[in-house]
Amino acid sequence: MMQPVSTRVMNLSQFLTDSARRNPDSIGLVWGEETWRWTELEARATAFAAALRDRFGMRKGDRLLVQSANCNQMFEAAFACWKLGCVWVPANFRQTPEEVAWLAASSGAKGLLAGAEFAEHIAACNDVAFTVSIGGTGQDDYDTLVGAFAGVAVTTATVDRDDPAWFFFTSGTTGKPKAAVLTHGQLAFVITNHLCDLMPGTGPDDVSIVVAPLSHGAGIHQLTQVAHGAKTILPGGSKFDPAEIWRLIAKWRVTNAFTVPTIVKMLVEHPSVHEHDHSSLRYMIYAGAPMYRADQIRAIEVVGPVLVQYFGLGEVTGNITVLPPVHHSADDTSMRIGTCGFARTGMQVQVQDAEGHEVAPGETGEVAVIGPAVFAGYYNNPEANAKAFRNSWFLTGDLGHMDAEGFLYLTDRASDMYISGGSNIYPREIEEKILQHPGISECAVLGMPDPTWGEVGIAVCVAQDNAPEAAALLEWLGAKMPRYKMPKTVVFWDEMPKSGYGKITKKLIRAELASRGEFANV
Repeated sequence: MMQPVSTRVMNLSQFLTDSARRNPDSIGLVWGEETWRWTELEARATAFAAALRDRFGMRKGDRLLVQSANCNQMFEAAFACWKLGCVWVPANFRQTPEEVAWLAASSGAKGLLAGAEFAEHIAACNDVAFTVSIGGTGQDDYDTLVGAFAGVAVTTATVDRDDPAWFFFTSGTTGKPKAAVLTHGQLAFVITNHLCDLMPGTGPDDVSIVVAPLSHGAGIHQLTQVAHGAKTILPGGSKFDPAEIWRLIAKWRVTNAFTVPTIVKMLVEHPSVHEHDHSSLRYMIYAGAPMYRADQIRAIEVVGPVLVQYFGLGEVTGNITVLPPVHHSADDTSMRIGTCGFARTGMQVQVQDAEGHEVAPGETGEVAVIGPAVFAGYYNNPEANAKAFRNSWFLTGDLGHMDAEGFLYLTDRASDMYISGGSNIYPREIEEKILQHPGISECAVLGMPDPTWGEVGIAVCVAQDNAPEAAALLEWLGAKMPRYKMPKTVVFWDEMPKSGYGKITKKLIRAELASRGEFANV
């Protein structure tokens, strides 16, 4: 077998360098009322790279943990790390100091870049060799360092395809988060694939708004914008503000946005959507979870035929399936309802049985994927790696089926399915039905232990103004599905707990049910 002549690939920092060369005086980043040209971003990233190297001794392979809300410094720091061949390790800034300290230790981070407002997080990460603050004071503040090292030359590190660039922490829906190792070569494929499948035609005239933390999927999305010289808009406020998002979309003529279904729902249901011009939007991309049909219809009616769905875990960096605008419709007869799309370009997707064999169309199994977007494995976690792969296929943990044309339909997370009276129950099917009720805004169904049936369902609902009684909702639902699938109990909450990424997760809901003592009512 012929061995590869070379495994060297482009360093990801080259994307910023090239955009600065091609569009030197164009605005590359907006944060609040401040703007930075591409040349300024390149110069600042290079200066911070010089500071990491010359002041703190960062070398290729070293890891920099980042605890920060979205800001220009966080944006620049990723490219600074890559210029040195170092690894960018962003944390979800909403995590606790103890959780971030665990990330620092488990990733082997040499340094910490943190917003000055996160004093407790900085104190908890006392084992790192150095800390750089954002918005602080002193010689180790980010902007002070950038000023001190301005103009210092940095030679971009040479990298191979499998050299790590980003430790992408899983959201930790079960157990501790795991660091998925994303590499320079793999991410270059992902970025190309995003441009091909999610927002074709994106270029320097396009504008992207960030409606999620840069530490995860939004960071990948913005790296894609840098690759083609598209402007990035970071909202200036510290909290999610739908009115401000729509104002910025109108002001900057935003053409694409990436977020999660719950945020899309909040955006299109907010009155401000009708007060600002959003006709520039070409792609509103949602991922992280399937969108309920009722929310899909509402979004299409409000923003038009611009929805793009993709299905993909952090371990595959979003690259599993895509459902472009042409396959979205508010008309049930014109859409494959419930599908998350077809395989991404260059990727292969299968639905497999427990032995790893592909199942027939329409048959339920576990979704598996193979291709250049699959990560290099979990950092320092051989046990997790052994469970995640079978015959070189990455096992997603999602259950679903595929139709004869290759469109994938997710049934549920394998961990969300429960067995009641010997029958497999898939909560999503029940949730879809409940959300058809005009009095229900959000819903999650979970399986709970039951001495008679093994497990039974409990439906946690957030109501609209015309909320039904629990008994009335169950009576209404009883006409729409078999008795064995019916939840035993319905509870109403004022709001649904959500993860730091804006997703409704069963782990948080289960914990909240326990804290409220509502298990006992099942």
